[in-house]
Amino acid sequence: MSQTLSQIPRHLLQQQQRLTPQLIQAMDILQLNALALEERLAQELDANPALELAPGDDDYPTPEPAGEEERPEGEQALVVGDAREFERLDNLVREYDWFEDDGEHRGTRSRAAAAEEGDVKLEAMANTAARSVSLIEHLEAQWALTDVDDETRRLGVAIINALDENGRLPVSLDELLAEIDPPAALPLLKDALARVQQLDPPGIAARSVQECLVLQLEAQPGDTQLARRIIEDHFDDLRRNRLPQIAKALRVEIDQVKAAIEVIRRLSLHPGLEVVERATPTIVPDLIVEYNDRDDGYDVRLTRANQRDLRISEEFRAELENTRGNKQAREFIRSKIDAAAAIIDAFRFRRERLLEVARAVFQAQREFLEHGEQHIRVLRMSDMAAQFGCDPSTISRTVDDKWVQTPRGIYPLRRFFTGGKEDGNGEALGWDSIKAKVQEIVSGEDKASPLSDDEIVAKLEAEGISIKRRTVAKYRAQLGIPAARQRRQY
Repeated sequence: MSQTLSQIPRHLLQQQQRLTPQLIQAMDILQLNALALEERLAQELDANPALELAPGDDDYPTPEPAGEEERPEGEQALVVGDAREFERLDNLVREYDWFEDDGEHRGTRSRAAAAEEGDVKLEAMANTAARSVSLIEHLEAQWALTDVDDETRRLGVAIINALDENGRLPVSLDELLAEIDPPAALPLLKDALARVQQLDPPGIAARSVQECLVLQLEAQPGDTQLARRIIEDHFDDLRRNRLPQIAKALRVEIDQVKAAIEVIRRLSLHPGLEVVERATPTIVPDLIVEYNDRDDGYDVRLTRANQRDLRISEEFRAELENTRGNKQAREFIRSKIDAAAAIIDAFRFRRERLLEVARAVFQAQREFLEHGEQHIRVLRMSDMAAQFGCDPSTISRTVDDKWVQTPRGIYPLRRFFTGGKEDGNGEALGWDSIKAKVQEIVSGEDKASPLSDDEIVAKLEAEGISIKRRTVAKYRAQLGIPAARQRRQY
């Protein structure tokens, strides 16, 4: 069979999704949470004099649909409330996720955007609050007032700077000694370590968990000798909750062992964290869910941070009319107005899409609102995507990093999307609901004879929930519940 190469030109008609800057911008803004949205808004207002907040924005009126603005040829506005926009954005997402203009695969853009956004938010939070004193600064301030000779002071500074955030010395003295310049003698380094370990907080500069606990016991008033012997000589039995073996080995009553363990429980495994305030990310809810007793239902509304109403500056509109004879000035003003119109559309598009998805979520999760986490139902993004006629990745972007304030507390919106299985009555239970039932079973057990994982499985089976023992073990670990032997109380 012969093959020939033809050079006859042919015309191919193909339909392609064009990635207009407006659609790309709308997708980016759709992913922002309330905190990032405020920052993005400030940036846009600062960069574009044609964009401004509408008068009376402090009252956050419900925005009306945007009017038609003049736009570059071939570019469409995002029409708020148009159900086809989910499909348009969905097509955009699929293409934008995987290919750039040169057709080369770039991976998922949203991950990179989210990482960059996280860095910006962290920087913004760092600039709004006074920096707390670090652990090293806290210790160095004390060390400077300690009465020691110059060599001990130098070695103490080296030890302090080698500590991790928990206040632990993660390297051996031999390893530390190899890094000290000029060299020093090991006995002098040990003496310096003993002096550093006397600083506040107690337990600092320990080389192991046991040493950390012993240092804290030494700083406590009263008789802590039994607790110290348990830590030094029976630490493995302590971790495994073998109280009778400890009592027998130390020839004391089990009640004495229990009293000593209560002293040990009050000690810290991470003394360094007791000094430094750990910065917690600021959470600003994007949505609020409230009970409406008039309709016996739940209303979903945007928080104030999400309701900024924007408009195009009237002064810029007037300037556009006044520059008809100046082509360069007119093109500049026209570009700013077009950019402002695109931002207005993107912000409104985000509000409408977020509200639509959130209302659908809490219509499905009403039992959670009324009865708590045990009643979170199975809700998959694929099912909601089918409801809105879009791809699951579009739903994912809409709920990603968004928080909602409910009568049950503040939750990430993504929390309400969960897999699960049916119970004995044929009702779908989410994995979080099953996990909550495991917690409930353990909380109600006899602490003198705690339930094994197999016994927890049997209790779940009695309620019509069939899961494997290893799944129970996984949920127990996620909930921070120890094994049965460690939960036993004597």
